[in-house]
Amino acid sequence: MQEATKSTVPAEAASSVTQFRKNLDAVQQKINAACERSSRDPGEVRLLPVSKTVPEERIRMAYAAGCRFLGENKVQEAQEKAESMIDLTGLKWSIIGHLQSNKAKYVARFAHEFQALDSLKLAGALDRRLQIEGRSLDVFVQVNSSNEESKFGLPPEEVLAFVRQLPAFETLRVRGLMTLALFSQDQHRVRACFRRMRNLREQLQQDAPAGLSFDELSMGMSGDFEFAIEEGSTLVRVGQAIFGPRATPDSHYWPGTG
Repeated sequence: MQEATKSTVPAEAASSVTQFRKNLDAVQQKINAACERSSRDPGEVRLLPVSKTVPEERIRMAYAAGCRFLGENKVQEAQEKAESMIDLTGLKWSIIGHLQSNKAKYVARFAHEFQALDSLKLAGALDRRLQIEGRSLDVFVQVNSSNEESKFGLPPEEVLAFVRQLPAFETLRVRGLMTLALFSQDQHRVRACFRRMRNLREQLQQDAPAGLSFDELSMGMSGDFEFAIEEGSTLVRVGQAIFGPRATPDSHYWPGTG
């Protein structure tokens, strides 16, 4: 079986619809190849382009190239973009970064998905605001699969007890788990995080309360999404491999990264 390699980032930022289509096609080809290596159907894997720090002009190009669901780390940045691009029919937003409970009101107003649920306090804040807005929200439980103190997310051993309390929040539709793997050049250590998540999902599919879905595994980013797919990911969050390199370092968005 061909071995996956660490994914690469384009040298320049995409600045045309044609470039975006080319980058999206390149990422999709890698998704397809990873699925073939692991005997999976590419239709099982959703690509979430991550548009953090990307200005509106280039997001509109990505939309023209076919992007209809975008991921953002900072909720207020995402809300500003959503409001300025409300004319783009069918464009949806996923919040994938850590959220303080006092900012739950912003997510409740516009987001279609939230991938960083990691506390009951936050679950309660989201539920209250969503009830006010008359909305519901797809959510993923964030897990600290690498056990790094610098990262957000629940320890794997605490997830089952946590999810058993989520049915109380009627506006939250639990869809699965999300993680950031270890940032390492050692693919074996990275894959270990992904396998831990796959095993945890299998446990939850058996032991979690009825009505909660754990079909989704959101894991894998521009540098490691091929490994993640081979280990069972159903959703990959890819930014720089589509939009190009960012001037703002990842440490501005992800604790513990450079």
